[in-house]
Amino acid sequence: MKIMVMGAGLVGVASAYYLNKDGHEVTVVDRQPTAANETSFANAGLVAPSHAYTWSSPRAPKILLKSLFRDDQSLRLRLNADPHMWAWCLQFLRNCTAERTRINTGRKLKLCLYSQALLKEVTAETGVAYDRNDRGLLYFYRDRESFARGTAAIKILTDGGLELRVIDREEVCRIEPALAPGKDKIAGGVYAPTDGSGDANKFALGLADVCAKRGVAFRYGTAITGIRTDGDRIAGIGTAQGELTADAYVMALGSYAPILARPIGVKLPVYPVKGYSVTLPIDGSNQAPTVGGVDEDNLLAWSRLGDRLRLTATADFAGYDTAHKPADFRHMLDRARGLFPRGANYSKPRYWAGLRPMTPNGTPIFGRARYRNFYVNAGQGHMGWTMSCGSGSIIAALIAGRPADIDLTGMTYASA
Repeated sequence: MKIMVMGAGLVGVASAYYLNKDGHEVTVVDRQPTAANETSFANAGLVAPSHAYTWSSPRAPKILLKSLFRDDQSLRLRLNADPHMWAWCLQFLRNCTAERTRINTGRKLKLCLYSQALLKEVTAETGVAYDRNDRGLLYFYRDRESFARGTAAIKILTDGGLELRVIDREEVCRIEPALAPGKDKIAGGVYAPTDGSGDANKFALGLADVCAKRGVAFRYGTAITGIRTDGDRIAGIGTAQGELTADAYVMALGSYAPILARPIGVKLPVYPVKGYSVTLPIDGSNQAPTVGGVDEDNLLAWSRLGDRLRLTATADFAGYDTAHKPADFRHMLDRARGLFPRGANYSKPRYWAGLRPMTPNGTPIFGRARYRNFYVNAGQGHMGWTMSCGSGSIIAALIAGRPADIDLTGMTYASA
């Protein structure tokens, strides 16, 4: 069968990989000049089932409210007139209960664990290199109150089968010696020994190359302008270079999926949440961190990507704006210098901002949507790197008529 994958980010490339393995003739269409050139370009780099907590939690409304008046919040709401943002926010708030948080986090964790295992399989099969680091991930807290809250919350994850260890400050600094100079400011931490990190962009580019060698066609620089329907089928997708046709179509366009799906009557509760990252050269520093992690009280994440240090922080509900300026990264860099004063060359920052395709409940959307040859693979949010291989495998199974390897309750288009 001829299958058109719309989008060459991590999820789109992983979808193409598994569809090609199933024997389909696959074409991937993307407006960018290469794969993984938007949301998948410079994310946190954490392969982290331990980070599967859904953002829609009982604490989130208070944080968003504070963000209207303060710029130091981890989630920041920027009010605008977009009715789609308001509709999304109302659904988000409905999910901010303890029970919904438990259910949605459990579903995310199940997908993350499944996808992490597949990532290892794909890496072993293809040999794709991506600055892989399997030393686990570290989450530390700066005061007793946040430490107690954080360690209480991990039950959601450990009940789902994830191995986590609560550790004191001494153990935090033994696992990551680069944190030792600030040991007195650490109350304790949680260590996820089975998690890891790596360069998502390198992985996506490498996997796209593998796919191309196996016969997948990539049409880069091809912006999709619309989708044409014919009765209960998708008949083709419009581009500036003309219409492209296939037997089946996979929507893997991240935050832009709802924009193209809306005119054909497919409503996707996906909205962009802007994230910021800085990449710094290590330049021979002898105190760079070697284990990825998160400063939970500042929600500053870091990962070691070969000879680079990646920093990420802040989630901005700011629509489709990806603009940024050096001042947007000042708080992040100040915090990083406090943690790792000799951890990287701070005079050579590379700034980036991208859009996380978030759903109100935090879980992605899979499956056939309204038309019998139209499938959705979208809404992976801040976990796209961790969820990518699992998402690709799931969509290939659904197109083939096979049951998915995991329970998809709450993660299908029918339930969105």
